Amino acid sequence: MACDRAARLTRMGRMLALAALLAAACAPAAAAPGTGWLYGLTGEEQLTPQLRGVWQLAVDQLRPRLNLQPDAEIAHAHVNPYGINTFLEQEVEPARRAQQVQLIADAGFHWLRQEFPWYDIEVHGKNDFADRRHVPVRSAWEKYDEIVALAEAHGMELIVRLSAPPAWARAADAGDFAPPANTADFADFAGAVAARYAGRVAHFQVWNEPNIYPEWGEQPVNPEAYTALLCRAYAAIKAANPQAVVLAGALAPTAELSGRDLNDFIFLERMYRAGAGACFDVLSMQGYGLWSGPADRRMRPVVINFARNQFMRDLMVANGDAGKAIWISEMNWNAVPPESGLAAAYGRVTLAQQAAYAPQAFARARAEWPWIGALNFWFFKRATDAEQNQSWYYFRMAEPDFTLMPVYAALQAYIRQQPQ
Repeated sequence: MACDRAARLTRMGRMLALAALLAAACAPAAAAPGTGWLYGLTGEEQLTPQLRGVWQLAVDQLRPRLNLQPDAEIAHAHVNPYGINTFLEQEVEPARRAQQVQLIADAGFHWLRQEFPWYDIEVHGKNDFADRRHVPVRSAWEKYDEIVALAEAHGMELIVRLSAPPAWARAADAGDFAPPANTADFADFAGAVAARYAGRVAHFQVWNEPNIYPEWGEQPVNPEAYTALLCRAYAAIKAANPQAVVLAGALAPTAELSGRDLNDFIFLERMYRAGAGACFDVLSMQGYGLWSGPADRRMRPVVINFARNQFMRDLMVANGDAGKAIWISEMNWNAVPPESGLAAAYGRVTLAQQAAYAPQAFARARAEWPWIGALNFWFFKRATDAEQNQSWYYFRMAEPDFTLMPVYAALQAYIRQQPQ
């Protein structure tokens, strides 16, 4: 039996490789980014990676089929899919926040995934919502009230990310992003946010990337501890607003098993074993493509690509959560310029490729994955260019001075063509 399977695999690989060579021979010499038959299989633009990708697709046929249950009734999947990440709280001037939201609305986006950092709202101590970092003292809610009002004015919805504890809530030397020493403090904060914006904000995400460093502080990541935090926050949010939709903190794609970082599949399975299934309405994850485009159909557990959500869906089905959606919290391709001298830590594409890939990602998710709800482009802009010496800065859609990258017009055109 094993010999027969190996023989079939060899024949399949040879046929696919021959087809790939013929397709390459017939392809135009300078195809547009993100086009061509081989690209449509592998998400690769160059011939050698395409041929390797075809072979890997053949090897994929030896793996057990994923159980995705695409015909299940899935809550929170049939929503407007167009979202984007913002850093509105970092803009000093209200006018710049307003300009940013106007541009995002003009592009056709519906969702703003926006952090409401705990350290910036409950700044000085528990139940203290005054911001004494300013003279005169002001309400720490003021900026966030304005952000909520901006979204409402444009008919948009917020996905409020709740994370980033203040120093008073963390254990000493735990790290800036560490969970609170007392999970009840975070739950109380989450409940306060949900109560303040009840009827205006319905979607809350509990933490971000709890499975990788540094998002769990200077300590090993801990799925069980994160689940305890999630469940306390879930109860508090629902008590404040029973109609709220709670998203589990977006898991980062990684093959690491070091303790500092933990593979997202293992982290999710341990969350379920700890009882997380009763503590979220939507699973969220990151949807980065890194080194291949959104068309990549390879399913390799140790390789990160845009199709990775199918593995997470399989885990959800196995744990009785076929009726829950996955929302993509962050999705994009990194356009760090080669001349910058920066490492391609998140892959590297041209601005033209980025502009081609982003609409394709939305299109593929809508066409093939009925369990996917909102997808959030990472990200619109930073307030300053202080981080332009970091690779991740080049995910931006706009520069701090509002100069737009080509991906803005590409997504605007794509969204306008879609049925609303």
